[in-house]
Amino acid sequence: MTDELQTADHPMKRFDISGPEIDRVVALFYIRIRAHAELGPIFARYVADGDWPEHEAKIARFWRNAILREKSYSGNPMRVHVSRPEIQAEHFPQWLGLFHEVLQAELPELIARQWGALADRIGEGFRTGIVAMRQPKDAPPKLF
Repeated sequence: MTDELQTADHPMKRFDISGPEIDRVVALFYIRIRAHAELGPIFARYVADGDWPEHEAKIARFWRNAILREKSYSGNPMRVHVSRPEIQAEHFPQWLGLFHEVLQAELPELIARQWGALADRIGEGFRTGIVAMRQPKDAPPKLF
């Protein structure tokens, strides 16, 4: 059974995209990340040149789980992002901007908007989580 056929009929699939399409978008996105003046060096601290295929495959599994419900990803992306002090709240709009560019360039408009809306929700969750988890415990909460 092909990858596309395994997920095509899942009743909780968020929208109509295939696993290989997700893989392609993720790979193209990380080409842009590596070339980005601010985000590229941050990623380079944690992903060595030879480790990009493994990183892209892991992130593609994250999206396949989130969109196709494949249950192929396990991990705690919030913990990973919070544990990297170089990753700041202001990086998420840049990250999302690049991601939306790739979605719009590579996918039909409806699918790009659907995936983009999901990415925005997840990105905002990471951004607010980083702010909340990094503030001093005795400080008043930051309002977003």
